[in-house]
Amino acid sequence: MSSVMTKYKFAGFGGQGVLFIGKVMAQAGMLAKQHVTWFPAYGPEMRGGTANCSVIISTKRIGSPTVGKPDIAIVMNEASYHKFVGSVVPGGTLYVNASMVPELPGRQDIRIVRVSVNEIAHEMGEEKVANIVMLGVMQAITPLIADDILEQALMELAGKKPELAALNARALNAGKEYAKNL
Repeated sequence: MSSVMTKYKFAGFGGQGVLFIGKVMAQAGMLAKQHVTWFPAYGPEMRGGTANCSVIISTKRIGSPTVGKPDIAIVMNEASYHKFVGSVVPGGTLYVNASMVPELPGRQDIRIVRVSVNEIAHEMGEEKVANIVMLGVMQAITPLIADDILEQALMELAGKKPELAALNARALNAGKEYAKNL
């Protein structure tokens, strides 16, 4: 059996839920019986600063939790776009929150998926789930974890209250449905 290692970077402002979606992916990796790391990083600001996390999911042991060159990245704001667009590996995928990041010069050697996730979440009545909508888009386009495992991980981490569980499940599905048209 060949070994597979996928490196992720999730980045945005504090409060956009990027650390949370990293935790969901790490939890999903554990549920899938993979080796996993989750490594958060914060900007120097007390509030409203930048936040990102690195996640690695692998069939073999992981030597370092840091991710310099992600295979897949989600950037939820413009500062994160500028910081990480150059680091995605050739052939990788960059998911961009088009609600917060204007059309900017990109790269020809990666796939850039632009989605206005804030608007999709707003249409659902809760902008706070924009991160989960983007997670659904990512899952539909680059599904490296089985859907049922990702949903289980999301429910384990965000499903303490029934109304939140239902909202998060709807947001994940909204992202997956939106991605079918991309």
